[in-house]
Amino acid sequence: MIIRHDLSQLPWRLTGSQPWQWLDRLLNPPATHLFPVESELPEIPARVPGSVQMALLDAGLLPDWNVGLNAQQCEWVENRHWVYETELPGEWFVGNRSFRLVCEGLDYSGWVYLNQRKIGEFKSTFIPHAFDLDPDPHEELQTLRIVFDLPPRWLGQYHPFSSQIEDSKPRFNYTWDWTSRIVQIGIWDAIRLESRSTAAFAETVCIAKADSADGTSGHIEVRGVFSEPPSHPMDCRVTVRLVDPGGHAVIQEMISPEQFVGGWKSGTVGVEPWQPNGSGKQILYSLRVELSGPDGVPFDVVERKVGFRHIAWHACEGAPEAADPWICIVNDRPVFLQGVNWTPIRPNFADVTDDDYIKRIQLYREMGCNVLRVWGGAILEREVFYDLCDEAGLLVWQEFSLSSAALDAAAPTAPSIIHTWSELARSYIRRRRHHPSLFMWCGGNEFVLPDIARGSESVFEETKANLMDYLAAVVAEEDPGRRFLRTSPSGPRFLAIMPDFGKGEHWDVHGPWIISREPEFDFEAYWANDDALFRSEAGAPSASPVDLLERFRGPFDLWPPTAQNPYWRRSPFWIEWPDFVREYENAETATIDEFVTWSQARQARALSLAASSCKNRFPRCGGFIVWMGHDCFPCTANTSIVDFDGRPKPAAIALQKVFTDKQTI
Repeated sequence: MIIRHDLSQLPWRLTGSQPWQWLDRLLNPPATHLFPVESELPEIPARVPGSVQMALLDAGLLPDWNVGLNAQQCEWVENRHWVYETELPGEWFVGNRSFRLVCEGLDYSGWVYLNQRKIGEFKSTFIPHAFDLDPDPHEELQTLRIVFDLPPRWLGQYHPFSSQIEDSKPRFNYTWDWTSRIVQIGIWDAIRLESRSTAAFAETVCIAKADSADGTSGHIEVRGVFSEPPSHPMDCRVTVRLVDPGGHAVIQEMISPEQFVGGWKSGTVGVEPWQPNGSGKQILYSLRVELSGPDGVPFDVVERKVGFRHIAWHACEGAPEAADPWICIVNDRPVFLQGVNWTPIRPNFADVTDDDYIKRIQLYREMGCNVLRVWGGAILEREVFYDLCDEAGLLVWQEFSLSSAALDAAAPTAPSIIHTWSELARSYIRRRRHHPSLFMWCGGNEFVLPDIARGSESVFEETKANLMDYLAAVVAEEDPGRRFLRTSPSGPRFLAIMPDFGKGEHWDVHGPWIISREPEFDFEAYWANDDALFRSEAGAPSASPVDLLERFRGPFDLWPPTAQNPYWRRSPFWIEWPDFVREYENAETATIDEFVTWSQARQARALSLAASSCKNRFPRCGGFIVWMGHDCFPCTANTSIVDFDGRPKPAAIALQKVFTDKQTI
């Protein structure tokens, strides 16, 4: 039987030191506790999951990085080793059992110690880590320490060689055009102790597949591996049970361990399909896979929520013969894909709560969104995100955690990098492929030739095999049937520009992200003549609400909102002062309230026009995804339509009217 203990329920302590000082004290007792900074401050309590930065902020040892330019005063945290420490109760280690520490998310690299003995090392924010434990039988309490090394120095947007990045840590933490530098360190996802005395599931694949185009019939597939082979196969059995929302068993089968390992498939049964938001109900079934002995006592149990839906892709009406298909057919019905690009809720995503996820997912559902693109410069979100998308009917376009850089946008070709990211992709797929909301994998964000990002030439292609070729093979092997895109935009053009409208060269494109900084540019004419088959990123900027600007301004003035103002220069990409001066009468004597009202109304008009023009062209256009959804940092201005507190800006309200209008579908 397997027993799982949630280590987030234990009291944790956090200490920090100059690199390696902690090891000297650990190996040369008697040791005194380490201190977070040189001034000999005591150890501090820490939440798990949680970040080092938040623990320091709660203890009054770090300023709020959201205020003014305080983020610059937080960078010293990256120059220390950090030790999370707790005691594991001795009663957890009784009996003839094996013990394993499972960490779903450690950011980024370091070592794990039990008492004074190193039991393992870890590296990679994006994959789980597991360590076998050999507790000291003479100790009543077992001291667990998770030690974090120095993070990589620079992975940000202006990295000179994104094709050479091998560090699997979120790049957006190092600054992007919508966040300051907050390089998180800490335990960011679930952590538990597993003990077992019998065979258990080491890995279980549970997949629900539709057998009919309308999604009203389907089957389940179950397979996996055991932690150790059953000593006698006849002494254990695997039971598979599928239950509908009303509690009625649709499938209940007992299979042998050999069938489980080799892969078992049920017969076809009648089901109710899972539908995207706006197209019907999100019907979820409960799937339970149980390993038990001959007496029926369970050794181990895996439970999943699954849904049945059929997805196909058809060509847009009037598209060139060679064009990629961009009409998504869900359960035999064409669906206009409309939604937002999803980025982490906070730079310190270890501290995000389930309520934070619920608030934003519910908002996007009410907006009428049916798709979220999980952007490639960030993370594989926690399981709760995908559970909520399943419940809300939000299709998830999941990118692997890869993004090009402003100075180098080529995909990696080095064998070592390809191996690292291919294994990461395999881990992503195995952990999330059971979710009905997940409908697409993508290699990453904007991998194009450097000169293409500034123009309209073809999306990156070369004869030499690169990482995207390997990722395509991984998806085909691990999750056959789901669509894979090499990158977003998938091209063949990066941008759609007016002189090339009507040539059939704009398929999936990014941009524009500004209304225009050229007075002669006709924004309405641009969208009236648009011929893109799909727009996976398009946006327009606006200022944050005045109350947020006031709360986070620190010592700086709110006025004027110019590039010369250090506070507004936190978000230099999206400063609209020249547009305001050109468009607003008496701009020089205006107030901050007038500026914000003008800015937010301008964004609302622009995005409403852009989204409605695309939706009105359906099925000649397959979808429109806004860049971006919510602010994860309190930017003075940004392309977000939801502010830092999770409140909709006027643009979100305007888009809701477009997204919930069914006249064009």
